[in-house]
Amino acid sequence: MKAVSLLGSTGSIGKQTLDVVRQHPEAFHITALTAHRNRKLLLEQINEFQPKIASITRKEDAEWLKTNIDATTIIFNDTEGLLAAASEESAEVVLNALVGSMGLLPTCHAIQAGKTLALANKESLVAGGSLVMKLAKLNQVDLLPVDSEHSAIFQCLRGEKSSQLSRIILTASGGPFRTLSKAVIETTDPSAALKHPNWSMGQKITVDSATMMNKGLEVIEAKWLFNLKTDQIDVLVHPESIIHSMVEFMDTSVIAQLGQPDMRVPIQFALTYPDRYQLDAPRLDLSALAQLNFEKADIDRFPNLRLAFQAMEIGKTMPCVLNAANEKLVPHYLERKVSFYQMADLIESIMSHHVPFDYDSVEAIHEVEQWVEGQVNELIR
Repeated sequence: MKAVSLLGSTGSIGKQTLDVVRQHPEAFHITALTAHRNRKLLLEQINEFQPKIASITRKEDAEWLKTNIDATTIIFNDTEGLLAAASEESAEVVLNALVGSMGLLPTCHAIQAGKTLALANKESLVAGGSLVMKLAKLNQVDLLPVDSEHSAIFQCLRGEKSSQLSRIILTASGGPFRTLSKAVIETTDPSAALKHPNWSMGQKITVDSATMMNKGLEVIEAKWLFNLKTDQIDVLVHPESIIHSMVEFMDTSVIAQLGQPDMRVPIQFALTYPDRYQLDAPRLDLSALAQLNFEKADIDRFPNLRLAFQAMEIGKTMPCVLNAANEKLVPHYLERKVSFYQMADLIESIMSHHVPFDYDSVEAIHEVEQWVEGQVNELIR
């Protein structure tokens, strides 16, 4: 039985991970859970899965949990709890489903503890890819992608020689604004950005899908996961979300991974790798599909994708700046303080004022993020 530490258990990925665990009680045991603010759901999860430890951000919520749990679980709070969960002694795999750059420190901590890392927190690699990959190599730790696109690439590359890879093609749904003009997008209420046509996700990632920043972050993540150059990564809009991504080889052969848009599939594959288990989920019926559509990504209507490629090409701390600026601006967009295209303009402005440098610590990354936060606050004022 594989012991799993789950960071971000009350979010979309976390809840779907626990659904996978429920389907295979003989295969998985939850040894640690962490959450941000949803103490009622975390309480239910603790009582159901009886982990050794659990953590929540605020101290008052941790005290509430201690008085209400029907378990012997040890309760932590704040960063101490995240790091305890990331390095829990019995955990064989840590699934990092945290949202945003806060996932970087637990990612590094889990790697340094020698844990296999199932990574759904793409910001770990966007903000600190160089550091994370160095630590993974030093500690001989496997990084298993959980994002559907990177899981697809990972599966397509199994048994293949990386030297024979020509390029990867990340597919994008196009989000809820795929067919809208720039003028309409700019004047559409931000609440529409939260209505994704295919996937059920948290607010931040859903907005990122609408702006295509999510795909831009995935481009940078793919660079680190698969050791790619900028010109080896393409993005193709595929509104049905059936082909999750593709790999093209030097002989022009293209291998694709297909399936229904269900995050439990890549989650389970990361947990069971290198094996596959039965999954109670909808099956893909190709005969029932009228057609599969593909479009080139439009970087004019979705400039965040262009900015992501630029940040990746510049390298060093520039992807961290891109990610941090976007992370701080998304709430302002939802609060209608900035418009859709103002977000991109502000991100580009902040990038233009940053002098990128090589980094070798989480602290250095956090200093850059603090600088970005100051820039965002000043620009918003």
